Amino acid sequence: MLMDVGSLTVMGVALGGLLGVAAKLLAVEENPLEQELQALLPGSQCGQCGFVGCAQYAVALAKGDTPVTLCAPGGKATIEVLAKKLGVTADTSEHEDTGPQYALINEDLCIGCLRCIGECGSDAIVGAPKQLHTVIADACHACTKCFKICPTEAIEMRPIPPTIAAWHWHKPGAPAHH
Repeated sequence: MLMDVGSLTVMGVALGGLLGVAAKLLAVEENPLEQELQALLPGSQCGQCGFVGCAQYAVALAKGDTPVTLCAPGGKATIEVLAKKLGVTADTSEHEDTGPQYALINEDLCIGCLRCIGECGSDAIVGAPKQLHTVIADACHACTKCFKICPTEAIEMRPIPPTIAAWHWHKPGAPAHH
């Protein structure tokens, strides 16, 4: 019995050490710029930029393969920060800065078609077929995918009301954004 436990312990230590050495030798170096750019993005993984998620968009930005103006949920503020980080100029005249928003479903217009649930990447919409749907505002990333696909126009984007948790002081000397 002790021989079995001893041999398994030796094998475990040897294989663990081998895996540790392999991890060091075979590690893929990541571009630190990609990680910095990804941290600047909102992380909603909505795909509105044309990439699967924020990580792929950050990789394309770091390579210089795509413009910095594609992140709709991030708005003008994210575009300006990305442009500054990459040392490029960005035309933000086409982007309307609406501030933080969430989706709200009008109960009188919702027919329970499930199209919005299929589009929601954050699982913020709950409901059942032919039943009323609702949005969990705290989980909504304001990607507007549900808003665009709703056949009855039952979904509207609303600004997040200022609360103790969501209200911020404006920085001194910085223009106030409303």
